[in-house]
Formats: sequence, C-alpha cells, structure tokens
Amino acid sequence: MTKLRLGVMAPLEKGPEATIKDVHDFGLPTCQAVCWQEDLLTTETADRLAAAAEKYSVEVTTVWTGTPGVYVWDFVRGPATIGLVPLEYQQARIAALKAGADVAARAGVPSITTHVGFIPENLTNPLYPKLLDALREIVEYCGERGLEFWFETGQETPIVMLRVFEDLGYDNLGVNLDPANLLMYGKANPVDALDVFGQYVRGVHAKDGEYPTNGRELGVEKPLGQGRVNFPVLIRKLKSIGYEGALTIEREISGPRQIRDIQEAIKVLSALA
Repeated sequence: MTKLRLGVMAPLEKGPEATIKDVHDFGLPTCQAVCWQEDLLTTETADRLAAAAEKYSVEVTTVWTGTPGVYVWDFVRGPATIGLVPLEYQQARIAALKAGADVAARAGVPSITTHVGFIPENLTNPLYPKLLDALREIVEYCGERGLEFWFETGQETPIVMLRVFEDLGYDNLGVNLDPANLLMYGKANPVDALDVFGQYVRGVHAKDGEYPTNGRELGVEKPLGQGRVNFPVLIRKLKSIGYEGALTIEREISGPRQIRDIQEAIKVLSALA
C-alpha cells in the first residue's frame, strides 16, 4: 500500500513564510493552512502562501477557514455559536468562507475546510433547511473555483454528515476526519465512522483525545498515542478504503510542549503511515 504523507497545521496568523518554514523544519511534506483572521484572507496572503509553499516544497492540502463571531467549544453554548448553523452569524461566516475559497483558489490549494456546527438531527428543525441553503451557496462558490469543501468532523454524528451530503448532492464535498473530535464530542468511534462516510474522507487530522466525562464539557485532547484513538487500526482501515491523502498532525496547545508533542507524533505516525 502507498505510504501516507505526514503534515501539520500551519497557522497563517504567524505569517505564510514563517509557518511554512516551520513545516519544512519538521521535515514534513504537507500542511493545512489555518486562518481565523478574516482580514488575512487576501490576495496578498494567497500569493505569499503560494510562494512559501514553492520555496520550501510543501504541499498545502486545504485552507482551514475559521469564521468570525463567538465560538464556545462546549455542549451548552456550542450549538448556538459554532459554525454555520447559528443564524446570528451565518451571513458573516458565509462571506468569510468565500474569502477563504478565493485565497485557496489563488494559491493553488484544492479545498477549504471548516466546522459546519451542531447540525440538527431532527429533519423537522427549521434550522436544517436554512443550513442547507447556506451550504449550497458556499459549495457552489467553491465549485465555480475548482475547489472542494470539506466538513471537519466534530459536532455532528457521522450519519448526520452523510445525510447532509446526500441532501446537497454535490460532487465537490469531502470530510476532513478529525478522529479525536468524534470522541471528544461523544459522537462516534472514528474507526467505525469510516463505515458511514469513509468514501468522502479527503483529509485527516492526526489528533488524539478522550470521550466526554460529563454532559456539558468536551472530552480532553491528548498527545497522539495517549488518547483513545486507535491509530494503528484507523490508518489500516483508511488505506483499505483507498485513502491516499495526508495525515495532518494537530496539537491544540502552544509553546515548547506543542513542539515536543508534534515531534513525538511524527515518530509514531512514521511507523504506521
């Protein structure tokens, strides 16, 4: 089987040149460029990103596009604040995702990725058709620019995500599988989730975590190999269904500990990929 390439998250807030150099210095061939500042989603950023990627021979697999407004990462306020579901933020977030798509297209990156949010499981919920309308606008905008739109797993169950793909019916939809998120949100075992939406997986976050231990707070993120994600089994299954994309390391802390954990993740994944 083809050996999967490794990568790491690359925050554009640090500057395209510096963050792509970090990827190169880790010895990694790929990254996902991440941007939560809407004012950085410009043609200048796109050009600098493309130049840095060429200089350091790093493939940028997606522009992970954060969007404006309040985000509360829990089960209490999360449904009303995360992603495209909350109507209060929907239009501003559609605009930000379009800006991210413009950056990706100009920089030669094939997709954008984001959290769509706590997608309603009840199809009679009036928020569901409004969400589909918002997604149609974004997915069509991406399609016109030759891009895919990837849903980052997290707030929705695998079957809900599959239902959205079926209801939208576009051929440029994909899943950015974050196995830790599926656990931390209590939504699924990531290995089993591949039986539901495996055909759509286009990107993978190499992140680890635990199930929630109470009904209000997410489970805890862990260094790769110290949580509940069974990476040996997950990677074997990804390969068995034909996945040939990158494994992008994500460690949501900062400082020297983050660097050490990324380096350790590289060692673990290099033996499995």
